[in-house]
Amino acid sequence: MGSMADELRRRKPLKDMIAEADGAYSGPPLRRSMGLWQLTLLGVSSVVGTGIFFVLGTTVPKAGPGVILSFGVAAAVAGLGALCYVELAGAVPVSGSTYSYAYASLGEGAAYLVAWCLILEYGVAVSTVAVSWGQYLNEVGDTLLGVTLPDAISQPPGAGGLVNVPALVVVLLCSLLLARGTRESARVNAVMVCVKIGVLVFFVAVALTAFTGDHFSDFAPHGIGGVTVAASGVFFSYVGFDTVSTAGEEVRNPRRTIPLALLFTLLVVTALYVAVAVAAVGAQPTDRFGEQADAGQAVLAEILREVTGSGWPALVLSAGAVVSIFSVVLVTLFGQTRILFSMARDGLVPEVFRRVDRKRHTPARNTWIVGAGVGLLAAFVPLQQLADLTSLGTLIAFVAVAAAVVVLRRIAPDAPRPFRVPFYPVVPILSALSCLYLAYLLPGVTWTLFAVWLALAAVLYLGFGRRHSKLRRDAPAPAPSAVSADSGEAGHGAEVGGDGGPGEADADAPGVGTAGAGRDVTDGRVPPPAGEGGASVPRA
Repeated sequence: MGSMADELRRRKPLKDMIAEADGAYSGPPLRRSMGLWQLTLLGVSSVVGTGIFFVLGTTVPKAGPGVILSFGVAAAVAGLGALCYVELAGAVPVSGSTYSYAYASLGEGAAYLVAWCLILEYGVAVSTVAVSWGQYLNEVGDTLLGVTLPDAISQPPGAGGLVNVPALVVVLLCSLLLARGTRESARVNAVMVCVKIGVLVFFVAVALTAFTGDHFSDFAPHGIGGVTVAASGVFFSYVGFDTVSTAGEEVRNPRRTIPLALLFTLLVVTALYVAVAVAAVGAQPTDRFGEQADAGQAVLAEILREVTGSGWPALVLSAGAVVSIFSVVLVTLFGQTRILFSMARDGLVPEVFRRVDRKRHTPARNTWIVGAGVGLLAAFVPLQQLADLTSLGTLIAFVAVAAAVVVLRRIAPDAPRPFRVPFYPVVPILSALSCLYLAYLLPGVTWTLFAVWLALAAVLYLGFGRRHSKLRRDAPAPAPSAVSADSGEAGHGAEVGGDGGPGEADADAPGVGTAGAGRDVTDGRVPPPAGEGGASVPRA
């Protein structure tokens, strides 16, 4: 049992993560150019996307006016997860988000699978959002100029289109901006966030002029079950706030800035969502929401059109959606590239993803590779039905974060923690259980697709990640006495417990040994003090 179990459990020491973030081992570091205000706007931008523009059409029929409680339930689940993120962001202030937290606490195997949950969250989410950009562009163009793009090049396959050119264009434009620099991207994003918040505030103000209290009389027609089922769908609208924690190496004073930005993001988003839900339900009967969604209409725009009897408010909302989608694509691509950057630095994906441009201090090649992949996905693959899959990946990542809080409290009790989860361990346990409950409510087909996704991740780990893992390469070579005499080698070039068992030489990793079960491994560049075995944090 030895080697495979040991490799899956090996942890990356916290001191090595922080040293790498400062450029000690990995070449030029990323530039720390963001403050609290910019990082908070980054989080708000990542969360407030097309979700709030269409989610009421699918959730109000399930929960009725009780959808307001559904937003509260989803916010509570996200809030419990956010408290766990806040503690970990202060203790592990590096890029990588949940992946890095899992690597420091749960081990390499769990971290790799968590990373694939994040790739699913970001990759599918950004492709799904980008698909809608052409539709809103057409609405704006039709209203202003009477001009629209042909369906063949503006609609996704399966909805009357052959290739979604606007989706590809918006992804490539965002990739160009990200490759130019984080500071420039953050400035552009700040402007776009202010625009889309202003648009939602505008919707609330107009819709409240038609507010009718009678619309709330049958508050929960399908009982608490309808409210909770709707909450699992509403949760998609909260996907993305964890993007804040992927910027750990590009913010000033990350131990303070990241925790505060996470909390501010969740507070701003929840206040916006509840206000939009109250105004929308108060402005029209609940049975209209399902009818509008079935007709493919933008629910919020239709409410404004009916309330005002004019088309210009809907135009304002559509223009806001165009800006909103651009900013979501920008920030979600940012998060995706930083996850892959951290994985490449650990050797679990090809090295090209960790190369930093010396002039702009951004992972430019990483950005263009991700942009090309996501853009082609958005252009040629119908992805709208995969929103539940994105939610499931996010919920499982939240479970991993809750577990990481508990494990790190045990193995690194003295690590700096500017913020500690209150009512420990109750909050992490409640966070994990609430996420698992919402995940349980998702359709069975979503779980089947998720299992296929994780199986693919396991194959890639065994085929590439395990063999190229930096912890495996840099593990101390075994003493000559530990090598079997009949292996023909002692020490250098031999591997204990490798793919083929004790004594097998590994051409890809000469001199690599395997860490013991649950043992932390040093970076390998600085020899560990005698007797410590390379561990940098106390063992569980």
